[in-house]
Amino acid sequence: MAAAALRRRRTPSLETFLTPVDLKASALHEALASLCFELIPSFSHINLSFQKRNFRALLRVINIFSILIESVKDLSFIKMPSCSDDDLLCSTVLLCLKEMYLVLYRSKILLDYCKRSSKLWLLLQNSIVSGHFNDLMQEIYTLLDVFPVSSLELNDDVKEQVELLRKQLRKSKLYVDGSDEMMRMELYSFLNEFEEGRVPDRDDLYATFVKKIKMKDVVSCNAEIEFLEDKIVNHEDDLEPKVEVLNRFVALMRYCRFLLYGFDVDVDVEEVMKAGKSRKVKKGGVISQEIAETFVKVPKDFCCPMSLDLMSDPVVVCTGQTYERESITRWVDEGHHTCPKTGQLLEHRWVVPNRALRNLITQWCGANGIPYDPPEHRNLSNEAYASALPSRAALEANRATARLLIEQLTKGTQGAKTVAARAIRLLAKNGKANRAYIAEAGALPHLKRLLSSRNAVTQENSVTAVLNLSIYDENKNRIMNEEGCLESIVEVLRHGLTTEARENAAATLFSLSSVHDYKKRIGDEVGAVEALAGMLREGTPRGCKDAVTALFNLSTHTDNTVRLIVSGAVSALVDALESEIVSEEAAGALGSIVRQATGAEAVGNEEKAVSGLLKMMRSGSPRGKENAVAALLELCRSGGAAAAEKVLRAPTLASLLQLLLFTGTKRARRKAASLARVYQRCENNMYPSPRYPIGHGYIDHSTTARDSSMASEFSVPVSISVQVL
Repeated sequence: MAAAALRRRRTPSLETFLTPVDLKASALHEALASLCFELIPSFSHINLSFQKRNFRALLRVINIFSILIESVKDLSFIKMPSCSDDDLLCSTVLLCLKEMYLVLYRSKILLDYCKRSSKLWLLLQNSIVSGHFNDLMQEIYTLLDVFPVSSLELNDDVKEQVELLRKQLRKSKLYVDGSDEMMRMELYSFLNEFEEGRVPDRDDLYATFVKKIKMKDVVSCNAEIEFLEDKIVNHEDDLEPKVEVLNRFVALMRYCRFLLYGFDVDVDVEEVMKAGKSRKVKKGGVISQEIAETFVKVPKDFCCPMSLDLMSDPVVVCTGQTYERESITRWVDEGHHTCPKTGQLLEHRWVVPNRALRNLITQWCGANGIPYDPPEHRNLSNEAYASALPSRAALEANRATARLLIEQLTKGTQGAKTVAARAIRLLAKNGKANRAYIAEAGALPHLKRLLSSRNAVTQENSVTAVLNLSIYDENKNRIMNEEGCLESIVEVLRHGLTTEARENAAATLFSLSSVHDYKKRIGDEVGAVEALAGMLREGTPRGCKDAVTALFNLSTHTDNTVRLIVSGAVSALVDALESEIVSEEAAGALGSIVRQATGAEAVGNEEKAVSGLLKMMRSGSPRGKENAVAALLELCRSGGAAAAEKVLRAPTLASLLQLLLFTGTKRARRKAASLARVYQRCENNMYPSPRYPIGHGYIDHSTTARDSSMASEFSVPVSISVQVL
């Protein structure tokens, strides 16, 4: 059973499924000999820290199998054409050889599992892996028990070795190394100390991790952390230990990484530089992916508004917006309480699967030959996706780590500060408890100073750390009240040394501007709006997204309208209506700006504004159509006669409104109906009539003073049948 579980949990190589069940005897023998020849040199030189005895025992079995296979090839019946399925001896030998092939492959998987696993993981899985070895040995014993060794003309030495192995396997039992098990319990004892609110003694940690487990340097410690984090990401439900336990060990290892190995080591900075280079490589991969996607264009509605990736498990939140489940779950787990797209407060965190959209995505992927990875276990309740409170052990370990990091930010060398900034960035990436404590412990003043660093890696990590800290609502106040911090963030946005630093500065402004009281301060900061407008024009897809969302937030404060006009942000937003990535948000921002007369006049003076909004009404997303028709309506109301005339004389508007009245969302239909009434009043001025028929009802032409005065200055004959809503 355990061996079967191992096969389920670890994806075997493709060769595992190429069992030579239909091969002739000679070909089967060659396949077995080749497999043994591959296994013995590959693993005989491996010196594991744990599972040593089980590992060596299995290798010894494989050695004996290789001797047996070498002897069997000389038997005459292997080469006899007359050997048929009716020959009982021949059939039994062939069947055993086929089973041996499978056993050897399962051995290869288990040996490779031990070879590739980290030391800590082997310790945590000590009993489970020992069980896998025992189950495999029992399979080998069963095989040897039916193998007709005595009926074959084998060398006496070979028979003696096989018989001795069979006797040993008959007596073999599950072996769990006692010293390994004691060391595993030591690891859990450190977690227990953190759980009780005590920090483990440094000497005890050193004795366990450095002396016993042999983690000699930063590289080996980081490798252990990365391995555990990978296990958390790819965790399966039946795998032990559980995710919450692995999170505690990751927190413990992060603390040990800085406590035991310090900061003033050259490899620390090399690790940071390597991380920066890997991000650049990943960006190149994204660009390549974007180029590939131009051959098959993914409909925008099929992409998550947060990750911009094709959704595999779309869900609807309480505001009616659809996101990829993983993205919105992470957003809420990070401490956000608003809808990422609309900014509305999330009344609750439950989500509803959008099965209709998921079916459409599945059909589209099938029609275009695109691989689609459907969610495998989505029957979990919403509670399973709610953010679990961190255990006290993980919380205390992270706090101890944060204290070490902030100490280095205070008095460490430049290299140590760079390493500490990156570590804080990663620590603040997950969990509002971490973000709260890091800020409370005084990290912000030191990170602010690093924002002006001329070292690109230092600056990038420090601004990203501030971004991650800003996700926690209470930290927004701390950042805004930290003298010079907002100015430094804007300076990174304007003149950052790397693209990622500038993008993360824009994302930080977006995060901070979600608080209404800060929008005016951000808008008044010298160069902030200009830099956001510049990024919207020339930034990467991610940079444009960060910039337009920040501008959208700023546009909702009436005092920022003039600044948005003077800085060129209005022009940038109008140009962004042509973008497939940010057009929806750009239309929303323009809708906020045109509510004021000065903003409406500025938008009306933009040559491509009306045509861009009309194009979105025709081919935009449902949300984009809402924003576009709302912006046009406000433009008519607030922009004066000239702006309204541009809208009303657009030749395609009548048909677009008619279409939207029947196919749009509830809000889009409401706005379209209001705009249609403006058209009808204009038509009424040219062709007076007391009422217009509207389906089976009538609409009264009594209007607000603003709409009447605006419509009286010009008239454009338009005939639209409007629904009664």
